[in-house]
Amino acid sequence: MPLSEKARVEVYLPDLAEASYQNLLEELDREFAFSFGGCTIIRGLEGSYLSRAGLRIHERVNLLYTDTPFSFDDNILILSRFADELRDAAFKALNEEAILVVVYKVFHAE
Repeated sequence: MPLSEKARVEVYLPDLAEASYQNLLEELDREFAFSFGGCTIIRGLEGSYLSRAGLRIHERVNLLYTDTPFSFDDNILILSRFADELRDAAFKALNEEAILVVVYKVFHAE
């Protein structure tokens, strides 16, 4: 059987116990479940990034991802806009210098 192309959306969020971080994770979980049929959360990953001040910041992150029903190439503008909106919403909800949202092609066996 042929493979089916999908677009995967990933959001990397700091793993902090503060309510705003847990609320955003829960809201994205709910949004992805209702919009795309489900999602996966991988908690407690180790990560680091270079801050604006040039310091290496080490932190734990949660990865939330979902596969959309959209093909990547045919919907790049829609996916780009969605990724921007996710990133903007995360910045508004959290006090963070960096939020990573990733979109790429995946292929499902049907």
